[in-house]
Amino acid sequence: MKGWTFSSYMLLMFGIGIIIGTTIVAPLTLWTILPMVAGVLGFTTTLSITNVRPLNGVFGLISAIIYIIVAAKAKNFADVVLQLSYIVLLDIPVLVMPSWAKNVGQRVRKLNLRNWGLVAIFFVIVYAVLYLMDTRLFISPRPMLDAFAGTIGITGSLLATLRFSDQYYFWIFQGVMSVILWGVTAMQGDANLTLFFTYILYLANDGISLLDKGVAWFHKDTYLKNQHS
Repeated sequence: MKGWTFSSYMLLMFGIGIIIGTTIVAPLTLWTILPMVAGVLGFTTTLSITNVRPLNGVFGLISAIIYIIVAAKAKNFADVVLQLSYIVLLDIPVLVMPSWAKNVGQRVRKLNLRNWGLVAIFFVIVYAVLYLMDTRLFISPRPMLDAFAGTIGITGSLLATLRFSDQYYFWIFQGVMSVILWGVTAMQGDANLTLFFTYILYLANDGISLLDKGVAWFHKDTYLKNQHS
């Protein structure tokens, strides 16, 4: 967690306070405490990735496992697949290949037109698979919304693994869709509001990646200059 931007540290403290606060104001049960733990670990991991630091791994793995349990209980099955993709694409590489997460800021790149075409094909295929899963294998009460949010997140995690800064366009969209998904889920009585507020915090982190010039994803030249100063 060393070397984060000031705005990231501030958002971390604010976010942990929000996650814990929205949990303890409600009756404490296993299904309220689990999202709180996952929210704190997952949010910390997300900020770490934004600051190109290899904190994802153990933190990300634990939070993803908890999210899988909570999402399965809420019948958001595409979100289960999404969390599994985070484990495979974002957490395991850090755990088994420590060098994979070194000097990430120097290897940030952008998608070209050809790559965008490949991303579009990948997106359509993943959405079709998740939608069929939600309507044929498992029966989700929100198949289109669930599959769409899951597809956006899986695409974003793939781009994160390949170190494309364009991942954050998907993270922002995925954050909006997840806020809607878990807001609807909570109103239907299948989850508490902690995950809803956690995804709002993820959106705030996406804003840091876009606007904070100390972050490498969209300000690589400034970031590298600061690293060598």
